[in-house]
Amino acid sequence: MKAIKSHNGEAVFAELPDPTVKPQHVKVRIDLSSVSVGTELLMLRNHSEAFLGYSATGTVLEIGEGVGHVKPGQRVACYGTPAHREVMLSPKHLTVPVPDEVTAEEAAFSGIGAICIHALRQANLQFGETVVVMGVGILGQIIARIAHASNYRVIALEPMKERRDMLAAAGITRICANEEEMKALLEQTTGGKGADAVLICASIRNESLIDHGIRFLRDRGSVVIVGDTGCEFDRDLLFHKEASLHISRAGGPGRYDHDYERAGFDYPIGYVRWTEGRNIEEFLRMLAEKRIEIRPLITDRLTFEELPDFYKRIREDPRPTMGVTVSIP
Repeated sequence: MKAIKSHNGEAVFAELPDPTVKPQHVKVRIDLSSVSVGTELLMLRNHSEAFLGYSATGTVLEIGEGVGHVKPGQRVACYGTPAHREVMLSPKHLTVPVPDEVTAEEAAFSGIGAICIHALRQANLQFGETVVVMGVGILGQIIARIAHASNYRVIALEPMKERRDMLAAAGITRICANEEEMKALLEQTTGGKGADAVLICASIRNESLIDHGIRFLRDRGSVVIVGDTGCEFDRDLLFHKEASLHISRAGGPGRYDHDYERAGFDYPIGYVRWTEGRNIEEFLRMLAEKRIEIRPLITDRLTFEELPDFYKRIREDPRPTMGVTVSIP
């Protein structure tokens, strides 16, 4: 079985044994995976020795003991396990049936979609409130679409015209190219009160965007860090608005918890309403009901063999790249 891994700063193929199914896991033949460009390039730049990818869709080959919600031959979406490979051993709570109305291309983004949904939940918004999305790469694009479909008032800040045009095509009309435009739109949209929440989706590691986000907030609003940005901020600015600062950790409750992800123990729904697995289900529901569109965001459709060269190509300038799918034979 072939897989893609990061080795000495390069993406290379690795030959692995065919995995044996384990209790609380599902053996899946991967059809399509999606590339999380920022995360995967960061792993390559840091010379991480790790297998790449975390979001995919495929067909169940075999189920382990304790798995009853899927069966062999069924289409599923998978998250959290290295995904750029021919066969994946996926934890049961992170293996979700794909509705008939959802295409394989759409389902391949389920892991990324769960991350977007959890980020919005961290903002703790109420029906009809205003959210600013700073930076609309793939995460910001999907977050803005989900927020728009949920009837939040969405204002996006993005300097790249091509990305602003993608949002406009999705029916999102409050879009700014700079902070001056943002101030005017906030005045018009909120009567000068400010946004209820700001989600920072831009990835600028050597610069903190938190202070910019705080300035856009209403009194006691919240900033959620989603992208890989610096974390310095002006305490007085935060204090003046008594703002809340949150960081969004991947796809939701359960992430990095061995008992949930590997041992198969779920969190009771009465105590943890939205686990990372339930966030995947919700993303698929939104796709099935056509509440959001993902396919217009796909800029690159690759074969498995093209993936190592793709990383080399976008390394210097990943900005024109948005959604990326990888077909795996």
